[in-house]
Parts: sequence; C-alpha cells; structure tokens
Amino acid sequence: MLSSCNKQILLSKANLTFSTDTLVFDTVFTTVGSVTKSFKIYNEDLRSLKIDEIELMGGSSSVYRINVDGKSGTSHKDLILESKDSLFIFVEVTLQVNNTTNPLIIEDSIRFRTNEKDQFVKLAAWGQDAYFHYSNFQLDSLDLNEGIWPNDKPHVIYGAAIVDSAKSLTIQAGTKVHLHKNALLYVYKGSLQIEGQAGNEVLFLGDRLEQEYQDVAGQYYGIYLHQALPCSINYAILKNGTSGIHLYSEDPNNISYTLDIKNTQIYNEARYGIFIYAGAKVKAENCLISQCATHALLMLQGGDFNFNHCDLLGYGASTNPAVGISNYYNDYNINQTLVSSINEGVFKNCVIYGNLNTEIAMDTIQMAGVQLNFDFDYSVLKSETTYNDSFYGAHILWNSPPLFTDPIIRDFTFANNSSLSNNGISTAVITDIFGQGRNNPPDIGAIEGQ
Repeated sequence: MLSSCNKQILLSKANLTFSTDTLVFDTVFTTVGSVTKSFKIYNEDLRSLKIDEIELMGGSSSVYRINVDGKSGTSHKDLILESKDSLFIFVEVTLQVNNTTNPLIIEDSIRFRTNEKDQFVKLAAWGQDAYFHYSNFQLDSLDLNEGIWPNDKPHVIYGAAIVDSAKSLTIQAGTKVHLHKNALLYVYKGSLQIEGQAGNEVLFLGDRLEQEYQDVAGQYYGIYLHQALPCSINYAILKNGTSGIHLYSEDPNNISYTLDIKNTQIYNEARYGIFIYAGAKVKAENCLISQCATHALLMLQGGDFNFNHCDLLGYGASTNPAVGISNYYNDYNINQTLVSSINEGVFKNCVIYGNLNTEIAMDTIQMAGVQLNFDFDYSVLKSETTYNDSFYGAHILWNSPPLFTDPIIRDFTFANNSSLSNNGISTAVITDIFGQGRNNPPDIGAIEGQ
C-alpha cells in the first residue's frame, strides 16, 4: 500500500545530464542523408527519473530526424529512466538545396523536459550544394558528360558519370569530386583531361565527409578508362577508393599513351592504385602511390608503362608487393590463358619499397610473337632476390632504405643520407611533385629533397 500510495515521491526530482551539449554534423551534401549520429542522456540520481517529453523543436518541418528508445518521431512523452541508467538518442539529417556555392550551417535543437525544467541539446550541420551525376545501367538511365565541369561547387556521383565514345570531359583545377558507394567516373572510348595545379589539385574522394570516414578505403570504385582515347591527369589526389585508376585496353586507333599522369597522389585504395589491363598504356611522372591494399601498380595481360620519378610504395596492410607485372591473364570464363606483349616497361628514378621483404613481382610468359621490353635503372628496388637480367641497369640500388620521414602518415620526405639522395639521372622532369626544382643529379622518386 505504501508503495502504491506514495509512488510519485519515489521518482527523482533531479534533471538529466548529457554526453554533449551540441551534436555537430560535418559537411552534408544537400538531398543526401547523413550518417546516423548519437548522444546519450543520463540519470545520475539514485531514483528513477521521469522524462515528461523529448521534443524536436523544428517539428515535422525539421531537416533532422530523431529516434528515442527505438522509436522515431518528433515528440516522445512519459519515459522512465532508471537509476544510474542512460539512453541513446539517434539523429540523422537530410538538407535541402540552398542555392549557394558556400556551405551554410543549419540548426535545430532537442528539448528535454523533466520536473518542469527544460534542457536542450543543439543540432548543427553544414550543408553544401553540389552538382549531382546519376546513372542506373539496369534502367538504361545514363548521365553523359562532355565539355568542362564547373568548379564552383563539388560534383557528387551516384552509379556513374560517363564520358561517352568520342566525347571529351575536362575537370578544372580545384574541383572536388565525391563518389557514392561503388560509383565511378567511366570513360568509354572517350577522353578525360584533369587539369589541377600545384596547391589547387583536383580531389577524388567518397561522399561521406564525416571525420570517421577520412581514412576509410573502398568508399567508391574510382576512374575507369575503357578503350579510352588519350587522357591526361595533372595534379590530382585520389584517395579512399577501390581502384584509383583502372585502365582496360585502349582505342585501337590510339598510337599514344592511354593515360599521361603527372604530379598526382593516389593512396589508401582498397585494391589498386593504378591497374593496367589488356594492353592499356600509361606514362607517369612525379606520382606518389602508396598504402593500397593489393598493389600500388598492377599490370595484367600486357600493355605499356613508363614511370619516371615515381614512388610506388606499400606500407599499408597489404601482403602483396607494391608492384605486380604480368603479360598474361588466365580467363577461366573461356578456359584460356591470354598473353600479350609489353613493348615498353620502364622504371627510371623510381622507388619501389615498403614493409614486405619483396615489393616488386614479375610473372611473364615468353612465346613467339610476344615482346617483352623492360628497362629498369636509377631506381631503388626492394626484393629478397636481386636479379641480374639485362634490363636491370647498373644503377639499381637493391634494398637500400629510402629513410622516409614517416610512412604511416604518408610523409615521404627523406633524410639527406637516404638512398634516394642524388642517385637519379637527369631527364625532362625538372621539378618534383610539389613544383620544387630538381638538382643535377636529381633525387630518386617523386619528391626532391633539400
């Protein structure tokens, strides 16, 4: 009877405490939902606490959505929070188009009423308009692109942004390209020119901008060049994808390189930095590719490559060498081994290094009509086995540590006593990836030391 008659006085007269007073969302693209964030409310009293109401102040017109104790809604009433217990509040946000090029902050709050007292947790999100590209191959709904992408707002790709046959797309300096899960920039027998500048690079990354996604690989696929006409990339940064640049064959009428890439960083890819397949041709200068889960550079079924002043590095979690080169591919769909030539295979002024004992692996098939023309020299290579094949030049430095400053945080500058210092050979590449002039003789790799 006493419990029944006096139940109200057993409830706490205290109020809530909170894990935060403001829940902040990093930049969120308009029309694209955010990740779910949460905070906790606590009853620190020795008695149970009645929460009269939890209310999203913007109501049904708010851009925010809340979930309390597994239930969605803008208002939740008469909740009991037991002594020394806590409760999660989950919050999401979807912002509307704001018709501006600069991010705007969008705010709301959640009111908690206990024992006739109101307490508030503020909600804040930065909203950014963008150009959206969407392709659905199953529905034959294709986003076709040519000309010049404006760079006043980010570009967000769902599915694919496509450059079709014989068309050309230019991406200007300072453009940010965000790709959704599995999305790609797909160049089909067309041409792509990425025209970044030192300090104003073109940036490719995922469309989740929250802090917890800053170093998550595999957020999107990457750039896919399918039998492309000559393409060029200068001063770009590609990070957190699956395959930074995937090249499949090339236009049979193209006598030049499929891709000419310069002054570009590719890192933290879930599989490959650059993947050359079935005859594509790549020329690379001043490129820094690192911490890819499978290979920094992979070639299958032949093609051509010419890398000068490039860092092709492991240092991630991969158990595969940083570089893998093969002129064949076992196609189990047709039960056939496809073999092609490598007419040009050049590493000059390059460093191929990492945590493994061997960071370069080659597996080739020689047969009538197949050419294998390699030229490796003035480079630092890491390998358990040192080779004496004729294409390994006299100036190869085997297993000589480059002494990078801090590979874990991708600081690939190096000490003066590094094996890279002054051990290169002068070429037409007279500046490094940061625009600094090269010495004579130059340093090996993408970065010229002090």
